[in-house]
Amino acid sequence: MPIAQIFSDNLKVPVKVWTNDIDLISIEQLRNVASLPFVFRHVAAMPDVHAGMGATIGSVIATKGAVIPAAVGVDVGCGMLAAKTNLKKEMFDERDLGQLMTEILNRVPVGREQRKKDQIRTSACEPFEAPLAEILAKEPEMLKPMVRSDWRAQLGTLGSGNHFIELTADEDGCLWIMLHTGSRGVGNIMASFFISKAKELSKASGEVLPDINLASLKEGTEEFELYMKAVHWAQAYAMTNRQVILDDVLEAIRVLRPEVSLEGEIVNCHHNYVAQETHFGETVWVTRKGAIRAGLGEKGIIPGSMGARSYIVEGLGNPESFCSSSHGAGRKMSRTEAKKHFTVEDLEKQTQNVVCRKDVGVLDEIPGAYKSIEEVMLNQSDLTKTLHELRQVLCVKG
Repeated sequence: MPIAQIFSDNLKVPVKVWTNDIDLISIEQLRNVASLPFVFRHVAAMPDVHAGMGATIGSVIATKGAVIPAAVGVDVGCGMLAAKTNLKKEMFDERDLGQLMTEILNRVPVGREQRKKDQIRTSACEPFEAPLAEILAKEPEMLKPMVRSDWRAQLGTLGSGNHFIELTADEDGCLWIMLHTGSRGVGNIMASFFISKAKELSKASGEVLPDINLASLKEGTEEFELYMKAVHWAQAYAMTNRQVILDDVLEAIRVLRPEVSLEGEIVNCHHNYVAQETHFGETVWVTRKGAIRAGLGEKGIIPGSMGARSYIVEGLGNPESFCSSSHGAGRKMSRTEAKKHFTVEDLEKQTQNVVCRKDVGVLDEIPGAYKSIEEVMLNQSDLTKTLHELRQVLCVKG
């Protein structure tokens, strides 16, 4: 489906939207972003678009000369990993899957848990030590919260909320490992620091913004350069975090199926990040806030909600979306609304063919709180093509 709506009245650049399913708050946030002087060409809103902090989740913002830290978000580098195994769905019954969940939870800390000292992956941490020391030397204020949040002990941890580890089956019954997580507490600390810094600088300059969460850091300043170092550090950390968890999940599977191995390439992609790219012949900063890169031939992952389909896709390189696509189904109901609207019985019904938690603690992640992933995929048929359609078999959440 091509672009569904375009908003352009009284804006610096137009807003191009790949869905008609969009609420008024999201429209206002998109218009606010499109009014900023440094936004390039247009703002692209993906079919999973919904309201966020200042900028919508499910939007792609290209800029020249500035970046908005709050648009990148606090879970810098949050994204997905998918890896195909040599195993088949019929090799696991419900009892096996229950045991596998236990084995995974014994190896991968979830929620607020961190790794114990003897579990820390020292070799995986080493490449991050010197660059982080350089960043902290220039902004020692970030050291205080990091004392309470050991980044080394967080490498290889899942977190909570919508983060998950899944075993999914494709159209041929082949099992894939899929997981969703980001840069954990250390990324949040860095992002929160620079979001506050951008707001301070904006207020000090007398700048008038439609929303203070759209405060930016200007290219050429010390703050911008340090933010870029920090955000790229966090993005690399998030990528490694997913790889470490994959290794642990494979170790858990080997307890039940020692013959497990991976087939083909591992897909590991961010959906909350910023990168310098070339679009429409110009070098720009591209912020993907709940969106993946979908350049021509590039593989990506678009997960549905817990109990729904997920997709391995290949990008079509559509320039109008800045070579991007949605990152998932997108929420249609807030976490608070979901808890009020649904019951544990509803959760059990909507996840009846998946081995997963079915308690009030994950009620806000019920499939009914999300948009239809099938409709999202239909709305972005000009952005990606489907390579594999996956169905959850096991889902582990914090």
